Parts: sequence; structure tokens; C-alpha cells
Amino acid sequence: MTCDLPIGVFDSGVGGLTVLRALRRRLPAESLVYLGDTARVPYGTKSVASIVRYAMQAADHLVARGIKMLVVACNTASAVSLEPLRERFAPLPVVGVVEPGADAAASVSRSRHMLVLATESTVRRHAYARAIAARAPGARIDEVACSLFVALAEEGWTTGEIPAAVARTYLDPYLRTNGSSKPDTIVLGCTHFPLLEDAIREAAGPDVTLVDSATTTAEAVATKLTELDLLTSATGEGTVTLLATDGADRFAAVGSRFLGMPIAPDEVEIVDL
Repeated sequence: MTCDLPIGVFDSGVGGLTVLRALRRRLPAESLVYLGDTARVPYGTKSVASIVRYAMQAADHLVARGIKMLVVACNTASAVSLEPLRERFAPLPVVGVVEPGADAAASVSRSRHMLVLATESTVRRHAYARAIAARAPGARIDEVACSLFVALAEEGWTTGEIPAAVARTYLDPYLRTNGSSKPDTIVLGCTHFPLLEDAIREAAGPDVTLVDSATTTAEAVATKLTELDLLTSATGEGTVTLLATDGADRFAAVGSRFLGMPIAPDEVEIVDL
């Protein structure tokens, strides 16, 4: 490994582009290679064996291109394939999205009562609940599957009354109760959800802290690169290479919202895993 190799990032689709966006903001000089396995999205409906196999294939492709770090920008893959990836590709550093989000939530929560917003598959596997509990024993962790947030983000319906109403519907049962114990921290446990941050923040109110797993992952990557003396020596803006396994047109159209900048279909290279 050399410090001037790119960082490899993969996800089952376009949601991980919010992680890529956070990485570009936090580490603008680093070059990045992003692979969205759009031919097999979503991973959450697949068996553990299939998810691990898909993650290995995506990682194999990125490693073959030459990378200095692997970022698993998929909550499902982070939950079930992180350790196999670390074992297979050691000493290549591998960072997932669940651990940084759990670290941040455990450190900022004052009441030790947290609410995790995630997809159905992530909630079903209790990925964030287990990770937070390991860092904050005895904490109360509520989890809610927010499938409509995924659809709203991909359709670009991120502002206005519709996302605001959906956010209130998901959050009110946990934040508008008469009980004395309410979560003081919300974890955005899906890479789609940062696009709905304004609606979620409005529904949550000013006394609740939002933890964005994309931003916390970018910070974890910066910390790890510094520890390993792998920060790039380049001083200009790093390059971004976009790969997908199917559907360059849709990847470009939807991915532009997640990356926060226009993507042309011819900028997306289709690869076969």
C-alpha cells in the first residue's frame, strides 16, 4: 500500500454515495473509487452467505484496482461481512458504517436512551443496537424501520409536507409520549437518510442530537488514515471514479442527489463482478 492510492468504497446501490460525499468533504485531497452493486440491490433481502459473497466480490474488484483502504458503505454488509473482509484482506484497513455511528451515539447520548432509524433488514439484524450496547452497557436502544425514507430519498422527495409528515409518523411514538424517558439521540442508520435530515431534525425537535453514520464514517476513515500514516501526499482535489454493476442511467440520475453534484451516465463505468 502507498499513501497515494485511492480509497475504495462499495455499497449495494447508490445510498453509499452519501458516505462518498462525506469523505470528499472531510478529505478533499483523497482520490476515491466507488462501486455500487446495482445489479443485486438490495442486499437486505439476501441470505448472510450471499451478502458475504457479494461483499467479497465487490472488495476483490476494488482491491485489484489498487486501494489503500476499503470502506463498506452499506449497513447490511457492514453488519455481516466486516470481519470476513478484514480477515481476507489483512493488512488492508477495512471500515464499515455501523461501528462509527455506534461510537458517536454512545459518546454523545446523555440519557443513554437512543433511537435508531434504519431499514427493515438492519433493524431485523439489530446491527446498531448490538454495537451501541457493546459501547454503552445498559443503554436503552429503540429501533424503527423507516422504509418510506428510502423511497423518498430515491425519488428526490426530501423537502416539503410529505417527508415532514412521514418523519413525524415514525418519530412521534417515541418522542411525543407522556413518559419521562425519551431518546435524546437519533442515529441515522441508513445511508439514504442524510437526505431527509432536515425533515427528521424538525420532527425530532431541538433537544435531540442526530448522529449521521455517513459523517461519522468519514471521520473514522480520516482517523485511521492518520494513525497508519496513509494520508495522501497530494495537495489538489482528489479524483472520483464511479463504478456500477448495472444501470448507468439510473445510477447517474438517482446518485446525483446522494452525491450532491451532477453525474452523467457516461461517467459511470459498468463492471461485472
